[in-house]
Amino acid sequence: MSSPAAAPPPVTPRETFFVLAAMLALMVLAACASGVRKDVTQGFDEVAHVSYVAQVQRDGSWWPDLARLRLLDPKTFAPTAKANYLNHPPLYYDALAALGPRLAGAPGAVIVYRLINVVLAALAVGLLMALGLAARLELYAYCLPLLCIPVLVPLAGAVNNDNAAFLGGAMLLFGVFRFVEGGRAWLALALAGVIVAGWAKLTGLLLAGGALAMLAAYLLWRGRLSWREAAGIAVALAVAALPYAVFAIQYGSPAPDTAAQHALLRDGAHMAGWADRPRLSLAAYAVAFSGSFLANWMPALSGRSALQYAMLIVPLLSVLAALFGIGVSLRRIGRRRETALDAVTVAGAAAIAATFVLHLLFSYRRHVETGWMMDAYPRYYLPLIVIVPLGCLAAVSEVQRARLRRALTVALIFGPMVFRLLGGPLG
Repeated sequence: MSSPAAAPPPVTPRETFFVLAAMLALMVLAACASGVRKDVTQGFDEVAHVSYVAQVQRDGSWWPDLARLRLLDPKTFAPTAKANYLNHPPLYYDALAALGPRLAGAPGAVIVYRLINVVLAALAVGLLMALGLAARLELYAYCLPLLCIPVLVPLAGAVNNDNAAFLGGAMLLFGVFRFVEGGRAWLALALAGVIVAGWAKLTGLLLAGGALAMLAAYLLWRGRLSWREAAGIAVALAVAALPYAVFAIQYGSPAPDTAAQHALLRDGAHMAGWADRPRLSLAAYAVAFSGSFLANWMPALSGRSALQYAMLIVPLLSVLAALFGIGVSLRRIGRRRETALDAVTVAGAAAIAATFVLHLLFSYRRHVETGWMMDAYPRYYLPLIVIVPLGCLAAVSEVQRARLRRALTVALIFGPMVFRLLGGPLG
């Protein structure tokens, strides 16, 4: 019979602070460098997002008509007659329009908006790092995979509402983690987070709102949520969903299929040769969607080498390990032996699963209508992406042999680093 696993060395608060500060500083510097040198036309629909901000500034309307949105010329930033295909609520763009200089006719002004997005992403990463895992290797196995997310740095250095959704998700997770631990005042941060994520984009609402709803159900089941707190959660969820209720009234859907959005899908499907092909069955599409989702963890417009395809085993194994760890956390909850991290991990995983199913069904409808095949983007799940390393750590915690557990933890640290280096270039 093996001896009990030795406890890993603790991390002192001073060491934790300096390690996390150094990691965060590197991420910020890399995001700033990306923002300075990035071509506005390369990746993440930045021209469309910048154009939305410019439209708010130009029209002076905080709730513009999506059908009247127009794109800027990517070189001169002069308004054009070309329709903008974005169908997101305007709150993120309203905030940027108020904070930054005028964009129309001023391409150089985009750097200000990119730096604002760096701040949003840095705040999100800082909050997630501050969840506070106690052991040295656990700390690294949690933080380094987060920093090695392939899209994290280039997305942080771009104008994109995913950064606001990411921050909202981080606020939610940090707030509910502290709340479940017993810090009742932290619920306010969690409620603010679900509103920020929800107002940024629909997937932000589904992920953050779903996780909050699951945690509320768990806390009510445990008798640890007052009715006043439950009412506050219900109000926050309603406020977070308000923009989509307005969209449903205005356009007949919380995700409006505007003429420009439909034209993008139709024309893109024709250019890619998908439009004239027979449509896939739902089962076949689910397989293709899942494969694209995995491959898009490291986005690449050009082809991948055999090595780069082989490297996709790293995120696949991470997801499988996380699923096992989520089962571990669920079992602990069933036995009433859970920690706050177990509760947060299971709630976040449930929200991710529900959102993924809705995402798949929504995308399949667009595939049937137009032939479109490019909807599987993992970056949409950034608000709750830390559930993967948390689930992996829960899985490793079940290993009783100290050496094996240490080896697996080291693999969690270096696997994402190797994938980031060898998985292929972005863009």
